[in-house]
Amino acid sequence: MSQDGAVGVLHMQSMTSMLEAFESERLLAATFAEQLALSVSNLKLQEALRQQSRRDALTGLFNRRHLEESLEREMRRGARANQPVAAVMFDLDHFKTFNDTFGHEAGDSVLREIATLLSRSVRAEDIPCRFGGEEFFLILPATSLEGGQIWAERLRSKARELTVLHNGKSLGMITISVGVAAFPLHGSSVKEVIATADGALYEAKESGRDRVVVAAKPAGIDVTMRPQVLA
Repeated sequence: MSQDGAVGVLHMQSMTSMLEAFESERLLAATFAEQLALSVSNLKLQEALRQQSRRDALTGLFNRRHLEESLEREMRRGARANQPVAAVMFDLDHFKTFNDTFGHEAGDSVLREIATLLSRSVRAEDIPCRFGGEEFFLILPATSLEGGQIWAERLRSKARELTVLHNGKSLGMITISVGVAAFPLHGSSVKEVIATADGALYEAKESGRDRVVVAAKPAGIDVTMRPQVLA
């Protein structure tokens, strides 16, 4: 038993029929069970804290720390398998307007709805993250730059169809601006790929918002990978 209740069952069998010896073993088993319960409870707490350290509290998506670790892992895996990794970065257009007009609680509602949309739109192997503020990031393993663009356009269209209510009132149409990059086309490090996707996002914002911008392919680079495009 622990403070949270029963954590398991420990079964021990005495090898002697002597009552006095059995009582001694029973006390030893009880002490061992108490220590074991405490250890299991601590392990569960550590796992819960580990998950909290990797999840964004508001949206439930993975946070930036997990993003960077996962992107590095998927890039290494892609290099071994000779497959690309698409990186999609987007943010909500005019998000400050939601907060200024409807309040921060309404803004939080919008972020949660976008996070839900993102989670429902991805494959099991994809990694959706909240980059920070109103910015989000998606890692698409085994996906080309073109595949990332297809996915980004679908998400942009779905975001426009969202109806977010706060206190019974619609918050209006939501639009997003998206930047798309890919490994190894746009760099061999996490920093380079994220920076390229961020640059494409910035271009989308500067060119009018509510659009997808694909990072330009560097001149003189021959990428021989055969990408798997999203279905």
